[in-house]
Amino acid sequence: MNRRLLGALVAVLSGLWLSPLVAQAETEVDVALVLAVDVSRSMDPDEQELQRQGFMEAFRSPQVHEAIRNGMVGRIIVTYVEWSGVEYQNVIVPWTIIDGPEGALKFADGLSSTPIGRIRRTSISGAIDFGVKLLEQTGVEPIRRVIDISGDGPNSSGRGVVAARDEAIAKGITINGLPIMLKRPSGFGDMEHLDLYYKNCVIGGEGSFIVPVRERQQFAAAIRTKIIREIAALPANPRIQKVQAEPSVSCAEGEQRMYRWDRN
Repeated sequence: MNRRLLGALVAVLSGLWLSPLVAQAETEVDVALVLAVDVSRSMDPDEQELQRQGFMEAFRSPQVHEAIRNGMVGRIIVTYVEWSGVEYQNVIVPWTIIDGPEGALKFADGLSSTPIGRIRRTSISGAIDFGVKLLEQTGVEPIRRVIDISGDGPNSSGRGVVAARDEAIAKGITINGLPIMLKRPSGFGDMEHLDLYYKNCVIGGEGSFIVPVRERQQFAAAIRTKIIREIAALPANPRIQKVQAEPSVSCAEGEQRMYRWDRN
């Protein structure tokens, strides 16, 4: 076999060997992130607007851009979903690959162009189940899969939140939480220790954490901190996971309230 023919054969075999690796590299991302945001009527319109603005500011932030760039792959895929009752989950921005500031800014702009819904009831379990389905439809190969749940009340619609959480964890998905605690509990659907409820009943999986929001001025910084941690897979920080108190909190509390309300 002459040298030219041998070289051509080596090139062909090398291409066949490398092409699957190249294809995998092109579809791999550091994290597939579902941003699942509560729009139930327990959230005041100004709180919902603060929440939306907080996510927009996060993806416009140079710190978030740097976290994406410093990942193993330097690329993430993210979608933004609004949820409330068990039958309402609405994709506001579909799966979007972000590999630099331009993509992050485009994602933020997509959030600014859609009105915010307000629907009755709160189904954290429905949001988790919907997030799991979305994570099966990314079309990429994520190193990590994360569902980011934000809300201001316990699960009060649909199946039990613990069952939904545990099934997601069993599939290798991490669930993080952003409990919103801007108002003192005053009636149905409110919970005094929502941070502890999220910690014990909602989040789970490798590296899971919560970032409670207790003041309006904390919204943007809390969301930015949370997004950076989810992108960079930073180790747990006790300061962020600290809760207000350690009373007993039932994971079925919101569900029991809804059951009693439906019977009356």
